[in-house]
Amino acid sequence: MSIGWEWSDNLATGVTEIDNQHKEIFSRAGKLSAACSEGKGKEEVLRLLLFLEDYIKEHFAAEERLQLRHGYPDYAAHKSQHTRYISDVARLTTAFREEGATLSLVIMTNKTLASWLVQHIGKTDREFANYLREQAAA
Repeated sequence: MSIGWEWSDNLATGVTEIDNQHKEIFSRAGKLSAACSEGKGKEEVLRLLLFLEDYIKEHFAAEERLQLRHGYPDYAAHKSQHTRYISDVARLTTAFREEGATLSLVIMTNKTLASWLVQHIGKTDREFANYLREQAAA
């Protein structure tokens, strides 16, 4: 189940605060992945979910403030993805509280995180980064 969670500079937005937050999320994903490969995913999943519950709200708020400040035309769609991801994490946390760290929960947490890191950071945030670069060059 181990996935290589390595930060890559091609994911950088060029905004230090945002990039550092993304790096921290990648680091935490790597810890869960490593724990899963050692058969300790159930112990690590709670730490990750508790971290994500607060951290992503701060991170998303920082991204959204930056988007509003720069008049990002895809702000509403981007914010919608953030809202959906916050709901996904809340659902996973609720499942943990109700059922404990089941194998199913560990797998769903890994899938949710992988999807977000690949799709949102790898695609949606990169589009925003390109917009910021275009604005800076104009």
